[in-house]
Amino acid sequence: MVQSGLQYATVHKTRHKGRVVHVEVRVVCGQEEAINAALAASPVSTMINTAFVERHHGTDRHRNGRKIRKSLGSSKDWQVHNAVTYFAMYSYNVCWSVRTLRRRGVEGQWEQQPPAMAAGLTDHMWSLAEWLTFPVVQLK
Repeated sequence: MVQSGLQYATVHKTRHKGRVVHVEVRVVCGQEEAINAALAASPVSTMINTAFVERHHGTDRHRNGRKIRKSLGSSKDWQVHNAVTYFAMYSYNVCWSVRTLRRRGVEGQWEQQPPAMAAGLTDHMWSLAEWLTFPVVQLK
């Protein structure tokens, strides 16, 4: 089932000798006008592109040795692979500052912040020990 109001498009790149020669945007879900309105309202991008998802994949591969391409560190157990993926991405979002998300503080100095802080999900950058010892309630 597709969630109502979902706007989804893909980018198809045609390559010749390894170079992109043509880019075609395809609307998969939603209306083209709604997608254009969402892009116009976006503070980070004015066009449909793969930059954000590719940056996410690059960070994921960097932080999780089981996903590095062409290596011997591949996962053999899906549950462990899934657990390491969750650990890498959750700890990245709350425990590590991202240079591109820094902001000016009260005294004009640059303050580092993790993605969760930039999104307003937490009020401070957590230490790894604080994050690992925080009590969690599992909902299932």
